[in-house]
Amino acid sequence: MTSVSDRVIHLRSLTSIRERCAPVFKLAQEGKTEYFDYEASKEKDVIDYCASIMERDFGTNFAAIPPHGRWRHFDVGPLPRITTLLSKWGTPSAGNLEPVPPMEAARKLVDLFVVSVLLDAGAGTKWQYEEKATGLRIGRSEGLAIASLDMFTEGLFCGLESPAGEDPVLRCQVDAIGLARLSTENLAMSMQVHPEQNPMTGLDGRAQLLIQLSKALTDDSQGYFTGAQQNAAPRPGNMVDWLLTHPSTAKDAATGAVTVQVSALWEVLIIGLAPIWPATRTKLDGVSLGDVWPCDSFKAALGDEAGVDDEKALVPFHKLTQWLCYSIMEPIEQTLGWTFAGGEHQTGLPEYRNGGLLVDLGVLKPKAALYKASEPPTEAPGIPRLLPSHPAVVEWRALTVILLDRIAEGIRQKYGLTAQQLNLKQVLEAATWKGGREIAKQKRPETGGPPIDIISDGTVF
Repeated sequence: MTSVSDRVIHLRSLTSIRERCAPVFKLAQEGKTEYFDYEASKEKDVIDYCASIMERDFGTNFAAIPPHGRWRHFDVGPLPRITTLLSKWGTPSAGNLEPVPPMEAARKLVDLFVVSVLLDAGAGTKWQYEEKATGLRIGRSEGLAIASLDMFTEGLFCGLESPAGEDPVLRCQVDAIGLARLSTENLAMSMQVHPEQNPMTGLDGRAQLLIQLSKALTDDSQGYFTGAQQNAAPRPGNMVDWLLTHPSTAKDAATGAVTVQVSALWEVLIIGLAPIWPATRTKLDGVSLGDVWPCDSFKAALGDEAGVDDEKALVPFHKLTQWLCYSIMEPIEQTLGWTFAGGEHQTGLPEYRNGGLLVDLGVLKPKAALYKASEPPTEAPGIPRLLPSHPAVVEWRALTVILLDRIAEGIRQKYGLTAQQLNLKQVLEAATWKGGREIAKQKRPETGGPPIDIISDGTVF
């Protein structure tokens, strides 16, 4: 592995996210941020709004709230598609020659969830997918999930040949050979994209992510994706084998219980998948950092402290990588019964639903500078349109990370709960992300879009 500097290692770490976002929030508290005013009095409104959604859907049965992850999007309808898939894999039938062992089932689901998350970077307000099995037309994140599931079960991401009589379940995998064959054109066809009738934003960016994933799997020098099977094609799901043999993984000799550290999974995702992100991203010491951006407000406050390369003013988010981390844990837990520990440094996801909630309910109030920065410029109450790299979006996302922590703690205090009784993953699932979508629909019923429009390339949101 090519060595990287300690500064790069730190900015790739989970601990760096809150560390760099917290000073931006402090600037907002002091009225020193450039694009948003922080309205402290409105924070309680957000907490109450989120709590009301949780009560509506779960009452006070907080233990029933599932974690935030990609699994939920597959179950739209509501139809238990992943559970049904696992049931099919576990039962021999005319189309399934023998049951899929739990380890291979875990590998297959990780394969699926990785490509599905990488395709889940905002589809825009117009695109919909018609599910082949049900005829349901589904948009947004759920539509992207169902499209990825259909492509997965059809073997689109698999490089294995398909001779007559072969078990079709074998092609339910994602490997380097299959991904290398993808193009924007065949992805568009599989996702039913049409430039006028069914447009999708950021399609080329998604295709390039998956093609780059093929290269990352092939060039993997750490053995994250090699797996225990001899001469097998590199697969995302083979990280399950790597995690099982990691020195930090604990195995109880009496019960067989396996406990995996989140830090080990994070290493696979942040290092093993680093090559997939666009080379145009922020670089430090010659290394592309991924979802890490300079923050103008932070830089101005640091002044001369920022240093010659402004490294101290860089703010990491790693949103899609964190979304992967959250999403991958659940299928591994469900198929293998493993437990993940040590995830306290994971954060809320700084994307347009969670961030939009804060703007729509007034705790973050856009300043005139935000509307002026829009492409093209607009005025309140218009919807600003910005690139993900714009300093206003970086500021918005940094504030979102810290406010999600504060909202989660505010909800716990409201009900007298501990972080063990209601964790951040549950708050994201049942309150903030759902709340962001619902308030957007109330305020902008014609589109349900966010209060700030991100010009997506399919690789950030």
